[in-house]
Amino acid sequence: MHITLRQLRIFEAVARHGSMSLAANELHLSQPAVSMQIKQLEEQIGLPLIEKVGRKLALTEVGLELRLYAQRFTVLAHELQATMDQYRGLHRGILRLAIVSTACYFLPPLIARLNDRYPGVHIALEVGNRDSVFGALAAGRAHLAISGQPPDSDELIAQPFLDNPLVVVGAPTHRLAGARSVSLARLSEEALVVREAGSGTRAAVERLFAERGLSYTPGCELNTNEAVKQVVRAGLGLGIVSAQTVELEVQVKQLAIVPVEGFPIVKRWYIVRRKDQRLSAAASAFRDVLLASRRGAERTSSGSAVSGRR
Repeated sequence: MHITLRQLRIFEAVARHGSMSLAANELHLSQPAVSMQIKQLEEQIGLPLIEKVGRKLALTEVGLELRLYAQRFTVLAHELQATMDQYRGLHRGILRLAIVSTACYFLPPLIARLNDRYPGVHIALEVGNRDSVFGALAAGRAHLAISGQPPDSDELIAQPFLDNPLVVVGAPTHRLAGARSVSLARLSEEALVVREAGSGTRAAVERLFAERGLSYTPGCELNTNEAVKQVVRAGLGLGIVSAQTVELEVQVKQLAIVPVEGFPIVKRWYIVRRKDQRLSAAASAFRDVLLASRRGAERTSSGSAVSGRR
């Protein structure tokens, strides 16, 4: 057999998406080119790898087995590239980041800081919820992940670098928006606009209610912070989001923070990497940028505390 790494990468993308067109979009190829590579791969192996089940694609038993090898080869290819980048320094290279959607609100300035120092480094972002971000890291599609919750897996290493407070927000006209203090039991009576299952925000909220022996009243379930904010602004309930995502809306009085007992839930932002992965020069540099932001935040917090005691 003469199987190329390109064929394995294409097959892995098709297997992951269950779609030729989605894989083609990810890889910046035409759909016919993807189909041709899959066909050639099947000819090399001599067995079918993909079959149609209704309108969807499904892996055959052989395809499922090959997918495991394709993922391993993809991981090794990324590690090889990272090692070569080490020799080249940071004059060129690629940094693949998998981040949860909430991180889009504070991460761009930190990425810009890396870009200012090393303009030859190209940064590729994959945005999703917590589960998909860790999946990208485990599959070797990302060098680093940014998450608001540490992973459960022993195969991943997490390092905190920044506070991530969760707050309750509502429309300024909401009946609880002007309250001085709201109990968690009272909040449980309100319809809550929540993030989807699998998000770190949703997990933190459910943990708080469970610890107090309470349950919440579910309203809308949405998969982006922007959608949560729009629904809350429309008066369809209270939402729980990262304070970093609503700074502007609170400032211009489109949203109001509701002072609820137990909030803010102070989480942390984490840099996550695979335990068995050797970081590229670009990934190491970006990790340093993130850790420097933590030290800067700690100095600012300490300075504020000292000023407050004077």
